[in-house]
Amino acid sequence: MQVKYLMNTNVKTVKADTSIEDFATMVISEKISNAPVVDNENNLIGIISEKDVLQHALPALNELMHNKKTEISSMEDNYKNTLKLKVKDLMCVNVSSVQSSLPCMVAASIMWVRNFRQVPVVSQGKLVGVISTSDIHQAIFKMNKDNNVCK
Repeated sequence: MQVKYLMNTNVKTVKADTSIEDFATMVISEKISNAPVVDNENNLIGIISEKDVLQHALPALNELMHNKKTEISSMEDNYKNTLKLKVKDLMCVNVSSVQSSLPCMVAASIMWVRNFRQVPVVSQGKLVGVISTSDIHQAIFKMNKDNNVCK
């Protein structure tokens, strides 16, 4: 079975010039943890996650270890300043994606090896969906129960 039959096509996306505050609002309201970044032609150009936002706003571990007087208020100020940035300032541009025609088991293997829970799906460079390990696991389970094999 190909990825295109299992992927979610109702994907929340952002543009590179979207504010981090707008992205954070979407993350909270839509109960998602990341979003593909697309250009005006729906080409996948990056991905942004709430982890990227928090990583920018919070001090690094070595900073906490060496500066035991890190103030909570300074962390809050860092977060407020982070909200003023644009997605393009924090997004990951080296995005792993899979083709919509890829067999689902190959996509699952890619996600397993790279420790991803989901990955954008593209066709000719355009974002067409997102597939998760859960999507594939559910399909494998159902097909196995029906005595079929997910190829």
